[in-house]
Amino acid sequence: MTYAVPRMTPEEGEAWLGLLRVCNLLPSELDAQLSRDSGMTHYEFGLMSYLRAMPESTASMTEIAEATNATLPRVSHVCRRLKGRGLVEKSISPADRRVSRATLTAAGRRELIRATPRHIATARRLVIDALSPEDLAHLSRITAILGKNLDPLHRFGPRG
Repeated sequence: MTYAVPRMTPEEGEAWLGLLRVCNLLPSELDAQLSRDSGMTHYEFGLMSYLRAMPESTASMTEIAEATNATLPRVSHVCRRLKGRGLVEKSISPADRRVSRATLTAAGRRELIRATPRHIATARRLVIDALSPEDLAHLSRITAILGKNLDPLHRFGPRG
């Protein structure tokens, strides 16, 4: 008995491997820059950015986990670490005592603001400035299509 093995065309394989390469290399570059310049990980930066955008800079651990595509234990661990550095506070929800919340502190907001310019410069150096305006438009279109497939519930961006 023989089985047909699925194959990609050379063009499909090149595109797929290129996407995998970027998906594997970009996070570690962003982590390295943030660690070196700001003493935080890319995940910590994302978590703190999410809190900054929330009303009263507060969200439940479950909301943070959903918004950052992380497990509750990871969110709890990272929030504990950030709390130890004075960047977030943890509390119990007054509406439901079973719900733990995290709030970005004033110190956390300052650290996030300090980290942002170099982080944007890194994003520009690695991605934005390497592409023409036409390439950026294509990248936006492509990531929107892929995002709809990967995130049908629109957890990580605007519905649209």
